[in-house]
Amino acid sequence: MDAELLADTFVALSDTMVDDFDVIDFLHTLTDRSARLLSASAAGVVLADPRGELRVAAASSDEAGLIELFQIQNDQGPCLACFRTGQPVTVTDLAGPGQRWPRFAAAATSAGFGAVNALPMRLRDQVVGALTLFSTGTAPLSESELRIGQALADVATIGLLQERNVRRAETLAEQLQAALNSRVVIEQAKGRIAERAGLTMDQAFTLLRQHARNTNQRLTDVARFVIDSPTADFPAPAARVNPRQAGTAGNQRPARSA
Repeated sequence: MDAELLADTFVALSDTMVDDFDVIDFLHTLTDRSARLLSASAAGVVLADPRGELRVAAASSDEAGLIELFQIQNDQGPCLACFRTGQPVTVTDLAGPGQRWPRFAAAATSAGFGAVNALPMRLRDQVVGALTLFSTGTAPLSESELRIGQALADVATIGLLQERNVRRAETLAEQLQAALNSRVVIEQAKGRIAERAGLTMDQAFTLLRQHARNTNQRLTDVARFVIDSPTADFPAPAARVNPRQAGTAGNQRPARSA
């Protein structure tokens, strides 16, 4: 085994904090290096999407990618079992009798593969996918190779989860900033409506909110329209009508609230 290539691979898989991090390139590095470092002719990665459904994320060859896709579409195969149990799965002599997944075995054999090892991409109890190693021979990988393969899968999993956490934190910060910006716009619109219609700030907000709901618009969009348009009109609020003059309310001129 190329010790220098192995060390370089671990460095590449652990470096996910760069600004131009590319998750697809990262996963292709995992599959390509796994196939080169281990006694495997090809490798593939399947990852769970936000709904928990598996997707083919990368493969070192077209054949490996097609077999990974075959497993997902037919809901059978070692990579699915590995993902669901969080445990390694080994299938030897795919052309032999008594296969656990006969359709998968036939498809893999037709693609030129004789054995498969599926390794979980897992951090503690969280399984994000599986790394599948395809061999043209019928023998499984050695114990030392399986340990290295699992280590590569583990490092890649940590890198993926770290990158997801960074993106989640950035998204949360953006959402928080957007909420704060929206609050400023709404406060400005409340002040504009209160000034134009002679209302309190609470009454102005009630009017703004009711108008947004009645017209099926976002509150921020209505508030921004009030600020940008000097002639924006809303219906007069009920609070503007004096109960003692309810009988003559129909003769009152509607207030221009925005």
